[in-house]
Amino acid sequence: MVKLAGVGLKDFTRSAKILILTNTIYAFVLPVIDIFVASYIMRNSNDPSKVILYQLAIYTGIPITFFINGYLLNKINIKKLFSLGMILSGVSMVFMMSLDEINYTGIAVAGLIMGMSFGLYWANRDYLVLATTKDKTRNFYYGLETFLYTIIASIVPVMIGWFLMSGNEGEGKIANDGVNAAYKVITMIVFGITILASIVFHFGKYEKPKSEKFLYFTFHKLWKKMLQLAVLKGLAQGFIVTAPAMLMMKFFNSEGALGSAISIGAVIAAVIMLILGKISKPKHRLTIFSVGLICFFLASFFNGLLFNTTGVIIFMFLLLIARPVLDIAYFPIQLKVIDLLSSIENRNEFSYILNHEVGLFIGRFLGAGTFLVIAFYINTDVALRYALLIIGVLQLLSIPIAKQLLKQQDTLENEHKK
Repeated sequence: MVKLAGVGLKDFTRSAKILILTNTIYAFVLPVIDIFVASYIMRNSNDPSKVILYQLAIYTGIPITFFINGYLLNKINIKKLFSLGMILSGVSMVFMMSLDEINYTGIAVAGLIMGMSFGLYWANRDYLVLATTKDKTRNFYYGLETFLYTIIASIVPVMIGWFLMSGNEGEGKIANDGVNAAYKVITMIVFGITILASIVFHFGKYEKPKSEKFLYFTFHKLWKKMLQLAVLKGLAQGFIVTAPAMLMMKFFNSEGALGSAISIGAVIAAVIMLILGKISKPKHRLTIFSVGLICFFLASFFNGLLFNTTGVIIFMFLLLIARPVLDIAYFPIQLKVIDLLSSIENRNEFSYILNHEVGLFIGRFLGAGTFLVIAFYINTDVALRYALLIIGVLQLLSIPIAKQLLKQQDTLENEHKK
């Protein structure tokens, strides 16, 4: 009989519960952004390099907006900034759908707007979680949030995929126009959901970071370990969001099949997340993190080995498990380090969140750059097949780094208590 850790909703403040509710509503938008924007670009251009350009534009906009957000926090209520981040994701999609032609300029602008959206959303979200939770509740917080997101992510792709295919009547341009019209309907729904999430969020009470200064260039040596993890995490993020859509459109050529494949195993992954969040403690984070990294490696391995419809399904299934398992361990590790170092160095928590984003950006740029170099100098199929495998292998380096980080963190925490 497994003994539960005893952490539940009762341990969260009202504002933390509202934050969870807000993120749950916004979770209906994220699968659309993650999957179907990439498939829309592929459908209308059949050019994977444009998908990667869009992703690079997003990842360029994110750190820039993180930096600007630091200044805005001193002048504008965090509620407004967080809400603006959610609404901008709808604005980006509206802009994308308004393009007469999927060209590089239009994709870059849409990507930058989406990057601004993510920047405002994640910069403030990370701080809000840090401010409204404690270390002992964060495993459950991320377990619950991931459980809810995964359930939603198992339903939304199927609904959207088959809704898009309902417009796929006729042949050639007529069929494509029907699907594009369905994309525009989805975009309007997304825009409405972002507004609803923003309204709900305003019922909570949240304070801005304690100190106005947030830009630092030197950090404690423990933070350097955290940045190494951030770079490796960013490597995978460089194109892992769009890789599933590109693989699915290559081997299945149908948003309906794409939606169904995304949903395979998602419910199982969701239940795993909820149980992990409930029964796991801070001491289990390294084990959970390692399992997630191994699943990611196996996903990339089978994709590279098989590179067919079976390989893609195995890849998607393992990825559905790997991503949430990694998040349930990674984010609490990151926030615990920020808690500790902000107290020792007497700095604004946002300064660490901003610096962490720089590490992610470097990794994302290297990850996406790896794909583009292989695609340009060899071909796209080789990039889809082997770039993922290269990054999957490199990701395994995170295990010894995380082990060293947690050991140094415990030592530093004990010294600080004395």
